[in-house]
Amino acid sequence: MPLLLIVFLVLLLIGTPIFVALGGASLIYTVFLSRVPDFVVLHRMAGGVDSFPLLAVPFFIFAGNLMNTAGITNRIYDFAAAAVGWLRGGLGHVNVVGSVIFAGMSGTAVADAGGLGAIEIKAMQDHGYDKKFAVGMTAASSTIGPIIPPSLPMVIFGVMANVSIGQLFAAGLVPGLVIAAALMVYVTWYAHRYGIGRDQAFRWRQLGVSFVGAVPALLTPVIIIGGMSSGAFTPTEAAVAACAWALLLGLLLYRSLSWRQFYRITLETIETTASVLIIVGAASLFGWILTTTRVTETLATALLSVTTDPLLLLLIINVLLLIVGCFMETIAAISILVPILMPVVTKAGIDPVQFGIVMVLNLMIGLLTPPVGMVLFVLARVAKMSFDRTVMAVLPLLIPLLIVLALISLIPPLTLWLPTLWYR
Repeated sequence: MPLLLIVFLVLLLIGTPIFVALGGASLIYTVFLSRVPDFVVLHRMAGGVDSFPLLAVPFFIFAGNLMNTAGITNRIYDFAAAAVGWLRGGLGHVNVVGSVIFAGMSGTAVADAGGLGAIEIKAMQDHGYDKKFAVGMTAASSTIGPIIPPSLPMVIFGVMANVSIGQLFAAGLVPGLVIAAALMVYVTWYAHRYGIGRDQAFRWRQLGVSFVGAVPALLTPVIIIGGMSSGAFTPTEAAVAACAWALLLGLLLYRSLSWRQFYRITLETIETTASVLIIVGAASLFGWILTTTRVTETLATALLSVTTDPLLLLLIINVLLLIVGCFMETIAAISILVPILMPVVTKAGIDPVQFGIVMVLNLMIGLLTPPVGMVLFVLARVAKMSFDRTVMAVLPLLIPLLIVLALISLIPPLTLWLPTLWYR
């Protein structure tokens, strides 16, 4: 077993893709040490992706790509600007509110940063905001995307942990709004500290016009969340509904989506989906080996020997996840760590739904930390800043995110109230 972990870490450190590190280490173990038949290896990898809930993955990716390309982000931004742009530090608040709305459509932080990010950073710079503040706020607000449903990381977590994806989606709503509130408090403090005024006057007419233009886009999260909470469709069916609605908006209502763009989006979705599923398949084999060799049981026993207090265990797990998030991509981290940590969480009496939200938020914060933070690379390109300057711009915004992480770890009702109300 040490050989499995050593080979995995070596492959990871020399820069091989994560699925190669997972699959390569697993194959070396099965071929040279355990003599597991080839068909068992293939069965385990195929079984990892042979899951109905995973059908939601390509559809949510496709819906997010459609929303980004069809010009829907501009309408969302205009409505957010009319709604909160009149506050002190207005465009900072717009940044947050726009991300909250877009979160109900995309499900990923990178899509938020790449879609709304370019619009938000340019607008804030044009109004005289410090570029570092604009980039930092855009990065921090993008973490709301995978917390407020729909959420691609929550789909992967639900599949790996055998937890209701609908309950995970419901559990993310309140924490997502708490993150938004925390970031808006930070914007307010920043505006008073540096003497930033209002960017525009409040006008009812402008609010009404922008709202009418954004209503079809705003209906997307209503369709997704309302449909699931009412039992009209499953999370997978909700993903299909989101795609159908996005196509209706882009092709027929707004007429901002061409067939050439549709073809390009389809190819991008296929490529992204393939990369996600090959990681899940390789991680399923890796996790099966860890389970059958009782590594997960040993680690669970070791952690529980330190303490059985749920809060202290969550603190230890939070530190572990924050460290892992610095070095590992979100989907891979979930696929690897869920089989290891779920036995610990279950024995400690921590609700798996709460743990799912805690894990996803930890890994979203990891997207903002070097050396592997994907959001940092996206925004460095969008803002045309060096990577090190982008990192320094984001660091102050980690404070409100870490405060919210502490709150959802210490106060279970923040995550469990809605799932209890809707599903139990």
